[in-house]
Amino acid sequence: MRREEMTARLREDKIWDLIVIGGGATGLGIAIDAATRGYSILLLEKYDFAKGTSSRSTKLVHGGVRYLAQGNIKLVREALRERGLLLKNAPHLTRKQAFIVPSYRWWEKWYYGTGLKLYDLLSGKLGIGKTEILSAATVLQRLPVAEKKGLSGGVGYYDGQFDDARLAINMAQTAVEHGAVVINYVSVTGLLQENKKISGVEAVDILEGRSYKLRAKAVINATGVFVDNVIRMEDAQSPGMVAPSQGVHIVLDKKFFPSDTALMIPKTADGRVLFAVPWHNRVVVGTTDTPVDQILPEPLPFLEEISFIIYHFNKYLSSDIRESDIRSIFTGLRPLVKSSNTGNTSILSRDHTIVVSGGGLVTITGGKWTTYRKMARDAVDNAAFVGKLDIKQCITDKLKIHGWQTGTAEDDPLHDYGADAEHIYNLAKADPELAEKLHPDFPFIRAEVLWAIREEMAMTLEDMLARRLRLLFLDTRIAMEVAPVVAHLMATEMGKDKDWEDLQVENFMQTAHGYLP
Repeated sequence: MRREEMTARLREDKIWDLIVIGGGATGLGIAIDAATRGYSILLLEKYDFAKGTSSRSTKLVHGGVRYLAQGNIKLVREALRERGLLLKNAPHLTRKQAFIVPSYRWWEKWYYGTGLKLYDLLSGKLGIGKTEILSAATVLQRLPVAEKKGLSGGVGYYDGQFDDARLAINMAQTAVEHGAVVINYVSVTGLLQENKKISGVEAVDILEGRSYKLRAKAVINATGVFVDNVIRMEDAQSPGMVAPSQGVHIVLDKKFFPSDTALMIPKTADGRVLFAVPWHNRVVVGTTDTPVDQILPEPLPFLEEISFIIYHFNKYLSSDIRESDIRSIFTGLRPLVKSSNTGNTSILSRDHTIVVSGGGLVTITGGKWTTYRKMARDAVDNAAFVGKLDIKQCITDKLKIHGWQTGTAEDDPLHDYGADAEHIYNLAKADPELAEKLHPDFPFIRAEVLWAIREEMAMTLEDMLARRLRLLFLDTRIAMEVAPVVAHLMATEMGKDKDWEDLQVENFMQTAHGYLP
């Protein structure tokens, strides 16, 4: 997947079947769906793939326990089916994760146990494990740092866990393998219209400074929290459809939560659930739900959000964590669909919404990572109708994602690369320097940097350390420490000069400060 090959396609004089704006989970899912149906599709992403919300999730492939409590059975059943399909279609990036809900009142384990048994039933044949009522002794055996005082037992259940940004990269590769053209760092600046109908987009290649007018039979707006910006390219007076909500996560050393079992805190002060999930030998704790007015590419956490997470997490721990224990903080924005009835984003629907404008712009927003495949199917169905394309059936329910591989040892440092791991190991064997770790505390090696440039369209230092190697999310200070080394490796491989290298480090350091406690 090489960017220069992709951008060469922009210079072709053609009318695409579909142009999709946005390279997050939904946009990349649309690219896969459309390409596998045989449509010609071009995807344009202003920043990097999964730069926004799609790299900032709780790392769960789940049905949504909280949505079950809200009575949204349809969404939960749909998400559980998609969870089962994703675990089958991307086994190298997804895994079954055990969870425990500790109980500190005698009735809680029976109450939550009943709900989670229903969760199992809704998953049907795609279930991944049975809910169990646990004794206090079993809870402490599996969660040794759990608060002992008043513990009456708990509930054990199973959900899915994954690496969100790495899945996004593999999805981009899957789309390309089926004929799609996907390009990062191309900004859509306007919509083309003929006879009051959307006929394409105006775009600028941010890295090369070249402008394009690109024609299409239909255009899909899949830009997440930024959908209103695109909608207003057609209708400047549009009131917009998104009520953005901010979710914050903190990342801790595993010594604070030395368990392979995740923790689910069933109720917080704002009615959300809170998770502590093992991830890449760290633990991710979150999330919050805070309405925000500003939509930024790099949203920042509020101090009260960090305090909220620490307070609720400490209630379930035998010893407290402090803000100084945090290794990284990351913040994402949810594109929730507006409701005139409430200002509380925690009760807005997490289901997705599709709107087709008078000019034929297809906008999709809302939803969640787990249901990206169904969202993509619905969006392509609508766009095919708008563009008067030949009707072709979706085939992604059994489509293997790039890198598909089973049987890889979980402790293999390159496990998440799946079938690509062999190629990276071969790079390291050919040049012993490439087998060296970037930092002694993490398994990432120099060969991964070259692979990300050559095959995963990593264009900037932030692309590399945030979304290809995930180091910014795992330990911000260490990411900042290795940044000059990685920038030099990238500059050498990409033929860039020292000025480029220095600018990359400067830009990365500025971004990284927003991830520090």
